[in-house]
Amino acid sequence: MLQAAIISKPQKPELAVILRELITWLEGHAYRCLLDPDSAAYINDPNPIERSELPRHRPNLVIVLGGDGTLLAAARAFAHSPTPILGINLGSLGFLTEIPLSDLYTTLEAWCANCAGIEVRDMMHTELRRNGEVLRRWDALNDIAVSKGSIARMADFSVEIDGQFVAAMRADGIIVSTPTGSTAYNLSAGGPIVMPTVNALVVTPLCPHLLTIRPIVVPGDSTITIHMDGVPNTFLTVDGQEAVELHVGDEINCCRSKHSVHLLRPRPNGLFNVLRNKLSWGEQ
Repeated sequence: MLQAAIISKPQKPELAVILRELITWLEGHAYRCLLDPDSAAYINDPNPIERSELPRHRPNLVIVLGGDGTLLAAARAFAHSPTPILGINLGSLGFLTEIPLSDLYTTLEAWCANCAGIEVRDMMHTELRRNGEVLRRWDALNDIAVSKGSIARMADFSVEIDGQFVAAMRADGIIVSTPTGSTAYNLSAGGPIVMPTVNALVVTPLCPHLLTIRPIVVPGDSTITIHMDGVPNTFLTVDGQEAVELHVGDEINCCRSKHSVHLLRPRPNGLFNVLRNKLSWGEQ
């Protein structure tokens, strides 16, 4: 039997109606629905499945109802799976969840007719090492950021790329992003927009003390290492959602992941459409 996993953004009351209609449509097309706890709560379903457990059920499709943050969480959950993810935008911006709710069923019909396209997006593998041992590992779709907490003091760190020393920096932090994540925190910090198909990683300092320190675009097969030399209340954040407090001497290694995310698209890459619609490119 075909299966569709549904992952929803919390605190969206309108999803109570949207979900019932969606489940009815999917069941009418021979799909069994697997609901994460947020989705199940909207319709009082007594059998939710934790997001981390959904990939074990091997659904044919993942439907994300929310914004980019909800899709990023789904992407990390399904990082080791080739299951395509359909992101439906219920948020305000939506670079990743660019498909509006009004196109939900036409996109699903295209999927059922094998007419929808799949975009493969690279992920970034990150390891946090402490005292020579790997403390945590992640696969991020957008970025990792080293940034300060509540204390308004700059951090001291040094950066290496493929073992070559780049610079010692004093700054509010640093972002390492994928091309997909170049339109997220990286863009707000003054970094470049990189097309998702480009094989690259982007290193962007946050408010560096020396203004000559600029963002760098490096080949996608590079390994970027950040050494934490001074960390007053500083955190490593993954995709803006998971955070770990850093210690002096910690080492962060970033490289392209062997895993990728498969995004369901009804038409070819619409990056420039998104930039015009979301950022008002070309308007006078």
